[in-house]
Amino acid sequence: MRSIAKYDAETSSKHQSSGSSSHTSDPDLVDDPHELISTDLVYLDSGITYSKNDEPMCVEVEELLGTSPVLRPCTLVWRDVSVHIKLKDGKLKRLVNNVSGIAKPGTLVALMGPSGAGKTTLMTALAHRNPDDTIVDGDIIMNGLPVSDFMHKESGYMHQDELFVENLTVMEHLTIMARLRMDRRTTPLARRRRVNQLMRQLSLYGAKNTRIGGLDGLKTLSGGERKRLAFATELLTDPGLLFCDEPTTGLDSSSAQKLMTLLRASAVQGKTVICTIHQPSSELMALFDKLLLLAEGRIAFAGDASGALSFFESLGYNCPMTYNPTDFFIKVLALTPGSEGASRQAIKSVCDRFAVSDAAKELDMEIQLEFHLMDNEDEESKRLKCSNFQPPGLHTKIAWLVYRYMLIILRDPQVQFFRIIQKLVIALTAGLCFIGTARLTQSGIQDVQGALFIIIAENTFAPMYSVLYMFPEEFPMLHRELKAGLYSTPVYYVARMLALFPGLVVEPTLFTLVMYWVAGLRGTLYAFGFTIFLSILVLNVAIACGSFFSCAFGSMPVAIAYLVPFDYSLMVTSGLFIKLSSIPKYISWIRHLSWLMYSNEAMSILQWDGVQNITCAEDSDSPCLSTGEEVLTVYDFHLSQFWSDVVALVVLYLAFHLLALLALKYRTRRK
Repeated sequence: MRSIAKYDAETSSKHQSSGSSSHTSDPDLVDDPHELISTDLVYLDSGITYSKNDEPMCVEVEELLGTSPVLRPCTLVWRDVSVHIKLKDGKLKRLVNNVSGIAKPGTLVALMGPSGAGKTTLMTALAHRNPDDTIVDGDIIMNGLPVSDFMHKESGYMHQDELFVENLTVMEHLTIMARLRMDRRTTPLARRRRVNQLMRQLSLYGAKNTRIGGLDGLKTLSGGERKRLAFATELLTDPGLLFCDEPTTGLDSSSAQKLMTLLRASAVQGKTVICTIHQPSSELMALFDKLLLLAEGRIAFAGDASGALSFFESLGYNCPMTYNPTDFFIKVLALTPGSEGASRQAIKSVCDRFAVSDAAKELDMEIQLEFHLMDNEDEESKRLKCSNFQPPGLHTKIAWLVYRYMLIILRDPQVQFFRIIQKLVIALTAGLCFIGTARLTQSGIQDVQGALFIIIAENTFAPMYSVLYMFPEEFPMLHRELKAGLYSTPVYYVARMLALFPGLVVEPTLFTLVMYWVAGLRGTLYAFGFTIFLSILVLNVAIACGSFFSCAFGSMPVAIAYLVPFDYSLMVTSGLFIKLSSIPKYISWIRHLSWLMYSNEAMSILQWDGVQNITCAEDSDSPCLSTGEEVLTVYDFHLSQFWSDVVALVVLYLAFHLLALLALKYRTRRK
């Protein structure tokens, strides 16, 4: 604790910067805004270093970057909170039972208990981030206001498992998160200053260009660095209230000590920090101000961490001198295999005894006082407590999400380079099979139609199946960022599609370009140009359809199981394998969903419109097709349907994307 006191004394006069600025100047005043920040360090006994980033700077620099606002303190109070979860049979299961507590500014609160005690469930309810299938009863207020969606802006939530875009660097991740999280009025230099401060404070500056997860054996972040990066992400907006779910999980003792010291330092600076933790060491436990022990969803103890031993000793549970107190608490409150009934009875006795203890009465009086102050507060005071935070604009969120996903595409050679090479090889191979066959003869008719179908099929099936894995793979991060209020489902979907769009234009263009000329199809600029356009449209419709199946079923194997029969029905009704007019009426409606039929008809019109000189074999007994119009009639295609086919493809494109978005909204809301 000496190190914390020392740190407090040296930082008590400093401000925490949230990055907002009311002054601007000419950015050319400095070469690199990152270097404007002092690199003088404060050293703690634990070995953690902190930058004195908030020391008074020269007047010019302060005018350029803006001053740092004073941290807004947060007091969180909860009374008689119960949490139930809906089971599949419609019944409710209670996970947390009438829990009350308080967390004040400048305190580090530990939520402890055995596995299944309800620690994480309680914390997600307090943070207003509980899943949709849970029901929360009781009162939870923050600074006198009932918790609601404003908690996403006023608090940070550090999850037990970190989820990152693995191919981004530390700098890129924090820069993107700063644009998605910070107030829209924050100046670009102030954002860069905040990112730089956090990297220096959390010892990440040396790894700023290191990829988080890496690719192809490149250097990656360690477990401790990933935890600190998750911590930095939540501190971007400098929240007064911070929730941490099992922050030391997966870390060695040294890394855990460093991370917990960072949390303690945040509390010293005036933040309210609530942390679930599982059996910490005595050294880590000494960093906590308050302790809340949960068992079977009830409070077993709440109060000063130093008072927990005295309470358990009063119940006859004496901790051995050489025993870690936190291990002892967990042992007392955990269910013993084979003696669950006796264990539950002992736990119930501990919880009942605490409910009538002096510590419980003192806690209840403190909670009642906070609610009394809230009830007697005038509306003007409550209004002033509301944050004036202005989230980033819609265009900003879309632009930075597009940037993030384009970085993913560009850094994955299997998605970018190899796919283009594969397209060119397939186009060349298929084109060589048709070279010299697309002549204006009776046999050439079938060859032309076959080449067109190859163009359509290659731009349909491979792209459609390639997108099936994309959304299920991103569901965990999407769900977490939606819960954090970073963006909405439509914003995510639009950004994801925009990031894919350049590839969805380049790939079909290159494939059709090679296939068209090698196969020797009609050599007019009009036919060639529109064939390229139709192939781009076909591929985009296929991607939209694949996105719908991916979002609707949420699993690649399940999506494939439903998509395969759908594909066969589209292929059969394309007009190449069966005469459209001969399809039974009870199934002919499928042709209206088949972009293979629309594109096949439109491309065939481009090849045969105006053709009058198809030669006939003199010794052939089969009917002779001498004009392009006769060829189209054989396939039940009509010259007048060209623009109708184009419009139908556009409608299918929009319809599949709309269905995909609705399915995605349903799936994320259900989660």
